[in-house]
Amino acid sequence: MKNILITGGAGFIGSHVVRLFVTKYPQYKIVNLDALTYAGNLENLKDIDHSSNYFFEKANLLDAPAIESVFDKHQITDVIHLAAESHVDRSIVSPLDFVYTNIIGTVNLLNVARTKWKDDYSKHLFYHISTDEVYGALGDTGLFTETTPYHPNSPYSASKASSDHFVRAYAETYHMKTVVSNCSNNYGPFHFPEKLIPLFINNIITKKPLPVYGDGLYTRDWLYVKDHALAIDLIFHKGKADETYNIGGFNEWRNIDLIKLLCKLMDEKLGRAKGESEQLITYVKDRPGHDRRYAIDATKINKELGWKPTVTFEQGLSETIDWFLQNTEWLDHITSGAYEKYYDSMYSNRV
Repeated sequence: MKNILITGGAGFIGSHVVRLFVTKYPQYKIVNLDALTYAGNLENLKDIDHSSNYFFEKANLLDAPAIESVFDKHQITDVIHLAAESHVDRSIVSPLDFVYTNIIGTVNLLNVARTKWKDDYSKHLFYHISTDEVYGALGDTGLFTETTPYHPNSPYSASKASSDHFVRAYAETYHMKTVVSNCSNNYGPFHFPEKLIPLFINNIITKKPLPVYGDGLYTRDWLYVKDHALAIDLIFHKGKADETYNIGGFNEWRNIDLIKLLCKLMDEKLGRAKGESEQLITYVKDRPGHDRRYAIDATKINKELGWKPTVTFEQGLSETIDWFLQNTEWLDHITSGAYEKYYDSMYSNRV
């Protein structure tokens, strides 16, 4: 019997992980801990809300007594830690928010787990989910491996790098059983529309400008969120303790090429004239510290655990667009009120 605490489980990636574990492992007790900040949305989990093995706890990782109370209440045996501030643009505007949540929040969680599991750390796993951005930027060639030196270039990636180091330090100092994974850019259903793909889907629907940073030639490796959840499942159950696993899609796209593909698919699905959505592309001032290229080498998880992406990018992107078009009520709820103010503050002064 496992009582697994999944932090950030009402967010984008977290909700997919919660859903997978709740439905695949009915013998497990799955506890979703989320502070329900702007990106946390319980609508993401309406389909499993009444499952007998699913429990939700609203708490902030900065509130250590609340975390301890959740551990006691549910007798937590393992942690899958996804809760994080994750948007680079927001980290540039307010870096301290990222220090508090991503660093202090992670250390609070580690401290509670260390105290509650001290009788036998070998029976418990602290699994920390991180990002490829901790490695910095790549040139035109090469891939990030698990041994690539850390070189974060934004407040967001610096905060995630720090949290990774704390997890490793607790494994070494206190002999806690830990594992870390670093993933490339995710996309898919339930994605909050501040990141590129959901933002542009929403803007194409509403015929708003598509703000492209700089020259649009920044390159990212894209991973379908459901494939990421499957990788997390494998690492949790079969990964080696105190190891790092890189999770990537082997799927590099320049931003402008991805945007043009997105425009093409959206025009087809919306019945618009060919090339209509491309006319919305608007180049804006580049953001500070913008890394030129990320690309993950996922050879290790493929060879050791047998994981590889199950869908092509074109298939996953098409399914993602379909989901947003079929869930306009969810999108309307997400993009009302505070979102409009945020959007204006981030992009209106850069056009």
